[in-house]
Amino acid sequence: MELQFIELGKLTISKANMRYAKKAPDVSDILPTVRKRGVIVPVLVRPNGTPETFEIVAGARRFTAASIVADERRAEGQDAEPMPCAILSDSDDADAIEASLIENIARLDADEVTRWETFTRLVREGRDVADISTTFGIPELGVKRILALGNLMPRIRSIYAKGEIDATTVRHLTMASKSQQRAWLALYDDADAYVPTGHQLKSWLFGGQSIPVKHALFETDGMTGIVADLFGEDRYFSDADAFWTAQNAAIEARRDDYLDAGWSDVVIVPAGEHFSSWEYEKAPKRKGGRVYIDVRGNGEVTFHEGYVTRKEARRLEKGEPLNTGHKPPRPEVTSTMQTYIDLHRHAAVRAQLTRHPKVALRLMVAHAIVGSHLWNVKPEPQTTRNDAVRESVETCRGEADFDEKRRAVLSLLGFSAEEPTVTGGNGDGFGLVSVLLALLDLPDRAVMDVIAIVIGETMAAGSAAVEAAGQQIGVDMARYWQADDAFFELIRDREVLTAIVAEVAGDMVAQANKGEKSKTLKAIVMNHLTGADGRAKVEGWVPKWMAFPPSAYTQRGGVGTVEKAASVAAARLPDDPDPCDPGKVLALPTPASEPQAEPEREAA
Repeated sequence: MELQFIELGKLTISKANMRYAKKAPDVSDILPTVRKRGVIVPVLVRPNGTPETFEIVAGARRFTAASIVADERRAEGQDAEPMPCAILSDSDDADAIEASLIENIARLDADEVTRWETFTRLVREGRDVADISTTFGIPELGVKRILALGNLMPRIRSIYAKGEIDATTVRHLTMASKSQQRAWLALYDDADAYVPTGHQLKSWLFGGQSIPVKHALFETDGMTGIVADLFGEDRYFSDADAFWTAQNAAIEARRDDYLDAGWSDVVIVPAGEHFSSWEYEKAPKRKGGRVYIDVRGNGEVTFHEGYVTRKEARRLEKGEPLNTGHKPPRPEVTSTMQTYIDLHRHAAVRAQLTRHPKVALRLMVAHAIVGSHLWNVKPEPQTTRNDAVRESVETCRGEADFDEKRRAVLSLLGFSAEEPTVTGGNGDGFGLVSVLLALLDLPDRAVMDVIAIVIGETMAAGSAAVEAAGQQIGVDMARYWQADDAFFELIRDREVLTAIVAEVAGDMVAQANKGEKSKTLKAIVMNHLTGADGRAKVEGWVPKWMAFPPSAYTQRGGVGTVEKAASVAAARLPDDPDPCDPGKVLALPTPASEPQAEPEREAA
């Protein structure tokens, strides 16, 4: 490395410098010293390809301060002093980038976004995480954390760089998909919305309490539904239901192992309760000590071997046995044998169900109503933050008609008429059987009425399923909907309003009022729909968006119902027969060795 004094005019800031292409750095802290003593510590430079000119890879703040002092001296008729420079080789961009970052980190901590930009450029130049870690004295995990910022959308990085969100929030956002990041930005931009940050953000991302993979008692290699923490610290289950199904099975297996090993009892302490060690005392297996399996809501499981209650410990001190009666006999079958039995019975029942479709249908409906650890069916919440929209839907004819039928089905199944939904059960096995028995006593027509309510409650609003069903059964929206204040309040587009005026009042009226304000155009439409102000009353009008099939008023797109209709049309094959055609029957093969099915249970 060579040391030279170089004129300021022959120096520029290199693109490899951390502070390249940013606004002039704040030099107020070093400017007085540079005015008085000049630049004492040399800047790092390298040739830039033009004779006798160099680019600065480290020392942009000293160069900026020296330039300010030079301008001041020239204004006073004095000469500018040259800069002390240490000249690097011009062969390696990565060396220059490292020199810039090392020099800046040694002087002050650069923000993480700036480090990300620099580390990313080093990676492109061929450096790996271990090289960067060694060069800058930062743990590899720290380097990975900074590089993980590359998973963020540029705007989120910008918000973080401005200090508008904290490090915990931005690190959780690195685990979010691009669609989740867009959804989070939408909440961030909405002044009236709640924006999850910090640890609440992790719960928001995973739809509840996040469950680290390290808490699993089962094998997770190759398992789907796992989100990796880009910092390398942990991984999380994105599907809590799948986790608890596997975790509970593993807990039960461990419980059986303890019992087979001779422990008198194994108590599973469920999530929501805790094993408090001060309420128990240690006791060996031979004296009746139990195993307590403490299960936490975040999936963590702790096994406490050899404990009894304090009251039982006092009895042991007196030489009294814990169990005055006989020790419970060992189970007749082992847990593995029970699994063998269960799986074979399951295989036989589902094979025979193919010959009893009426029972299978009712069992499926019972699962959709009550749920199980394999069925997760939720009612459509019909949520909106707009009070006017909520009131409009709650009081519409469609909602009133459906609620009347729902109350009839609730009564049919023996549920309380005050229940808000038929579906949304808690997966209780006893409840599932109760609903199945009730359905078996119902005739086919009544079961179909139940199905209509079940699918009506669980069909997602705004989905292609709504569009496909509405077209198939020929829904007439004029029967269920009339324009109300909430509808007119939500129309903001003048081009659309003009087109609606043409629909209800005619092209001549629309053209005559084309330049009027939105308020005037809405008044014209409302007067025609109600027959007020001497207008001819228009009956049964429905906007194009709400009809089945729907259409748009402009060529700009962005109408969800129209997009869903297009997906339904794309899914329908040419000359596709009516899927509800009773003549369209699927014949299942019957093995030659299979015995004849027993007669179906007659409908009541």
